Amino acid sequence: MLAEIRIDNLGVISEASARFHGGLTVLTGETGAGKTMVVTSLHLLSGVRADATRVRVGANRAVVEGRFSVDDGASHVEKEVARLLEAAGAQRDEDGSIIAVRSVGSDGRSRAHLGGRSVPVGVLSEFTDPLLTVHGQNDQLRLLRPGEQRSALDRFGGKAIVPLLDRYRTHRRRWLDARAELHERTERSRELAQEADRLQYGLDEIERVDPEPGEDARLVDDVRRLSDLDSLREAAMGAHAVLAGQDAADGDEARSALDLLGEARSRVDGSDDPALRDLGPRLDDAIAVVTDVAGDLSGYLGDLPSDPGALETLLTRQAELKTLTRKYAADVDGVLEWARGARERLSSLDVSAEALDKLAAEVDAEATATAEAATALSAARHKVAGKLAKAVSKELAGLAMGRAVLEVQIREQQAAAADSAPLPIGDRVLHAGESGVDEVEFRLAAHDGAPALPLARSASGGELSRVMLALEVVLAGSERGATMVFDEVDAGVGGRAAVEIGRRLARLSRTHQVIVVTHLPQVAAFADTHLVVDKVDDRAGVVSSGVRMLSDAERVAELARMLAGLDDTETGRAHAEELLAVAHAERAL
Repeated sequence: MLAEIRIDNLGVISEASARFHGGLTVLTGETGAGKTMVVTSLHLLSGVRADATRVRVGANRAVVEGRFSVDDGASHVEKEVARLLEAAGAQRDEDGSIIAVRSVGSDGRSRAHLGGRSVPVGVLSEFTDPLLTVHGQNDQLRLLRPGEQRSALDRFGGKAIVPLLDRYRTHRRRWLDARAELHERTERSRELAQEADRLQYGLDEIERVDPEPGEDARLVDDVRRLSDLDSLREAAMGAHAVLAGQDAADGDEARSALDLLGEARSRVDGSDDPALRDLGPRLDDAIAVVTDVAGDLSGYLGDLPSDPGALETLLTRQAELKTLTRKYAADVDGVLEWARGARERLSSLDVSAEALDKLAAEVDAEATATAEAATALSAARHKVAGKLAKAVSKELAGLAMGRAVLEVQIREQQAAAADSAPLPIGDRVLHAGESGVDEVEFRLAAHDGAPALPLARSASGGELSRVMLALEVVLAGSERGATMVFDEVDAGVGGRAAVEIGRRLARLSRTHQVIVVTHLPQVAAFADTHLVVDKVDDRAGVVSSGVRMLSDAERVAELARMLAGLDDTETGRAHAEELLAVAHAERAL
């Protein structure tokens, strides 16, 4: 849910903020006050292209900040939001809300922030996509696109469509991948065979040397040690002699450190002074340490190579490893990683007749599975198409389009001559698109006896807005939670039709947060929260606007103003109060 928005230097709005609540919120105001800028700000949070001309004259940049309330729960949307926040390194605010910011410079440069972290605009769009749906004055034109109409049908079908669509997409991806691989292996067999030979040669060379992880680094240390072998041996032997004494064969009667420590221990033990005898255990510790070091020195001497050819052997091994690191990677670990990747690549370069036959069989099997999935998906769409058409037509009857009928037509997409995904289904070859083999088209019969024509040819701007609203009301029954924004959805209507639009927006607000920019008092009367955009002209002739929430009394005055400017008359106020009472009674039903 959208909890709050703050706007700085966007169009005529110098600085404004507004809090939003659940249910239906309307924004009203005089023409030119900046109502559309509120919708523009939400478009910016949705990731649309930034327009430098929207920056307020004299300002360096425009900034829009939105606060969203999203539970950290188990629903699909909540999980997706949590995943996105984690990936972006974004943080929730102290109250658990998430702050999204979009700024647009006067030079046209745009920046986005999410949860305190700078992010690409695409990430901001991905965040707001499941949370915010904006229907601007021109957004209903999207309803004319076949892809949008197919998507609307699938949304209406819900659980009857989504699993089938997922299954189709899975098989289609496998089919196209296998098909592309077969084509590559067949058309580039000679080139791939040469690549396979090069990879196999490299693998054979690496296997002959048989390097171990980190071996090159260990060899450097071993070679350095063997290069200083004489000095290392002399130092270790001298230290051992000092600690433990020379062998009897050497004839050296010099006393060792152990002998001296033992004599010191005997002298201390022979003393009558308790303080002196207390030093005995410390001498025992020193004797133990010296004994251990002497043993370690003896072991070190034993480990030093006695083979005069050991250094040459290590240098030869080092040269073998350098041959590999010169060809395949910077170090032995990189060489082993190259070998792993080469083995994986080799497994996909098999151009033998047996491998190609196996891959061709896989292509055929996945094509069959894709065709079966596409057929099941098409059947499900045909089944729900009539239900959608009937439900939307029923809604249109209450929107001053009582004789209008919506039809949902589904056609197969025939494959073109050089189609990228031609899929045989029965005796036809169809185009297997990302969403199936179907083309979905909404057709509107404006009145009895009129032919059903595509929306682009049969619906005016006002009628298209009402078709979109009717569709959203119907689709609201199959999904919950998103914030829906409508800008001038009531354009071109009035009277009873306006009341019906208000009623349907109120119904939609039972399952969604709904924000509506309107100029009709009949629609505004249905709101749970009423915001007004005020326009102020300063002495310099500069227009500024702000947003404020209306009290009950102020709301009566605003509705009276919208009723042909009757805010200063008792008649206008009485009419506004009556309109509010009617709307309140309607909402209670």
